[in-house]
Amino acid sequence: MTGTSATELPARVTALDQARTLLARAKEQKAARLLQASEEAVVPTVLAPRTTETRVQQALDTATVDRALPTLPAIADLLPGAVLRGGSVYSVRGSTALVMAMMAGPSAEGAWCGVVGMPSFGAEAARGLGVDLERLVLVPEPERDWLSVVAALVDALTVVVVRPPGEVTPGEASRLSARLRTRGAMLIAVGSWPGSEARLEVQANAWTGLGEGEGYLTGRQATVAVTGRGAAVRPQLHHLWLPASDGTIGRIESAQPLEDPARWEAVS
Repeated sequence: MTGTSATELPARVTALDQARTLLARAKEQKAARLLQASEEAVVPTVLAPRTTETRVQQALDTATVDRALPTLPAIADLLPGAVLRGGSVYSVRGSTALVMAMMAGPSAEGAWCGVVGMPSFGAEAARGLGVDLERLVLVPEPERDWLSVVAALVDALTVVVVRPPGEVTPGEASRLSARLRTRGAMLIAVGSWPGSEARLEVQANAWTGLGEGEGYLTGRQATVAVTGRGAAVRPQLHHLWLPASDGTIGRIESAQPLEDPARWEAVS
């Protein structure tokens, strides 16, 4: 297990066959619990903890195609049309916190999320930003099976995050995009991704809270460059608390002074 509640799938997941196995087991368990509940209708029944199979099945049961996904207000400010769209891919560079913030809105509203290829993903940090670990599935090291793993999770989950191990070809991106549109799922790619709906990159950041050699880090101010479809589009710059001192993600209003620009650090 990674974190307190996040479910972790085996490192070697074999694409659709594995997903079908999970779903078949989930249906068997669901049928068994329903039978037990009907036989013991008068006696309160304590159900066993949810397994990966039941989590995936519940995600399938609640999936909806062609939708706008719930979004944190600060994240909506960054996006074309001010919404996260099911069936789309968003690429993010320079900040795992920004990835988590994009997951947080859908997760808080009941969406199921998956993270593939990020063994150092901090489940506790994600929870602090609003991600529900009870509806989070982790596949830390899919190795060469990463694309098949993502395709399998897209069939079941609403939001899937992936860090590809190398360059993604247009053909791979196209096949997965078709699957995303069919299921109404959203993909967040950590790094570049051909044909993404929007590219978000943290270009610089500064931490607050430190005095002259003392104090505690309390907040992070970040400059996020957002580019929509089409290479000719000029990036739009946004300033965010990522997070603020109270742990929330928020927009930095133009009237609010930023930290000394000399202290800002570029993100490589």
